[in-house]
Amino acid sequence: MIKIVCVGKIKEAFYRDAVDEYKKRLSKYTDIEIVEVPDEGLTDQKTTLKKESEKILKIINPKDYIITMEIEGKELSSVELANKIDSIFNINSNITFIIGGSYGLSDEIKKISNFKLSFSKLTFPHQLFRILLLE
Repeated sequence: MIKIVCVGKIKEAFYRDAVDEYKKRLSKYTDIEIVEVPDEGLTDQKTTLKKESEKILKIINPKDYIITMEIEGKELSSVELANKIDSIFNINSNITFIIGGSYGLSDEIKKISNFKLSFSKLTFPHQLFRILLLE
């Protein structure tokens, strides 16, 4: 099973439609669950990260293989990522991807990560990034 934990909700219908389409395509290969954690807004960064990480920690299973999406993470090609996911499924039947909010992820969340993944040095809107990950 793949779980994607995201900070923030998708409000635009066209993003939701794209997410639903990719979930449908992926459902042929694995169960997929997307869990949205409310964002804390753009207040104090330290407080925001702390509150968001508390919410994330309540949702994730520490036995899952945790992949955090981080700009500082390792960049993989599509083939390398597919191979990485296959190899993880050989040792663990559950993978949890974590997508942070506007301030990213707290150090507490980063510390529990089994693998830090980056798609690019660019930053993307979180709604769009969710679709990129599903693709």
